[in-house]
Amino acid sequence: MPDKKKIKVLFRHRSMEMGGVEKVVLSMLNHLNKDKFELTICLNINQGELRNEFPKYVRKVYLTDGREDLSKNSVIQKIQLAKRNLKLKSALKNPKIADKLLNETYDVEIAPTYAAFSAVLNSLNKNSKKIGWFHSDITLPKLQPLVPEILKQIPQFDYFIFGSQQTKDILVETYPDLKIPENQVILNAIPIDELKQKALAFKPELPNKPVFVSVARLHSRKGFHKLMDAHARLLKDGFDHHIIVIGDGEEMENLKKQAENLGVTESFKLLGSSMNPYPHVKNADFFILPSESEGWPLIIADTLILQKPIISTNVGGIPEMIEHEKTGYLINYETDEMYESMKRFLTEPDLVSQIKENLKNIEKQFDNQKIFDAVEDIIINLSKK
Repeated sequence: MPDKKKIKVLFRHRSMEMGGVEKVVLSMLNHLNKDKFELTICLNINQGELRNEFPKYVRKVYLTDGREDLSKNSVIQKIQLAKRNLKLKSALKNPKIADKLLNETYDVEIAPTYAAFSAVLNSLNKNSKKIGWFHSDITLPKLQPLVPEILKQIPQFDYFIFGSQQTKDILVETYPDLKIPENQVILNAIPIDELKQKALAFKPELPNKPVFVSVARLHSRKGFHKLMDAHARLLKDGFDHHIIVIGDGEEMENLKKQAENLGVTESFKLLGSSMNPYPHVKNADFFILPSESEGWPLIIADTLILQKPIISTNVGGIPEMIEHEKTGYLINYETDEMYESMKRFLTEPDLVSQIKENLKNIEKQFDNQKIFDAVEDIIINLSKK
């Protein structure tokens, strides 16, 4: 029998592909006190590299099978995908489907990203306290079709967590009349010791030239098409270097075609997704993140802890993490600035050495326990109301 005194907490999420929000979910489920909380994760789709990474004491429920469980026969797979889509649409319209699977009453329900807002707010359990978590820039062009619904949903939560100060500031500045519930900025936690261990797991074979590495999902807003243009220009101008991108996503084929057209398939390597990208981060010379938008990207914090000089676009919570020309190098989302910043890293060893020196005590910037304590306090206080 479960301990009746424990607070029952439910996280709702789409799936567990490798990504920042997924790592936040795993981090919380691994570190929230299991003696205080009975934890459940409900996935829409049991899919992604991280789907089996939950601690054993966390109950996992899912609405549909993931692509890993579908038939390899393309005809059968199409039928399975069609059935899956129907099931997901039905579950979206009818909260009873998830409710029946869960067969439990929760004290607190958490949406770790705006994509799960509806699932939590439409819960049949009207007595549970609802927490919304927001990591995005509300002004991002691709988010605009969803913004009216998000703005309607935010005031319905009992508590709201922002993944960075900038995420909150932009929302407040853009929609000053929006009634935001009681809220707090809580940064993402970094498993520092585990990260350092993973970085030593293997030594990747890298070319004997300066290497830039990047880790991100391959979406157009991640800016790899611009980075590739900057890379090709640098090579043309005589600045020899190599770029490795770790990640998968919808832009993979477009980027492969672009690399062929620019003649850089051998110097701009798309390695696909990896459960452990950290040996590449540790052994490369530099890290670069050319995103159009970000929240508070964990990979930037991870890379700082591994003391690797970073070039990153000055977006989202990144300027809260990096001090320009001190602990990294911040740029605008422009091909020319990517070109110039990489050129500086390739030609100004004193700049790179100074950044490395300033990264030696960067760990003090990240206080994980403070983060977990803050989330625990929110859950405990809400459950008492």
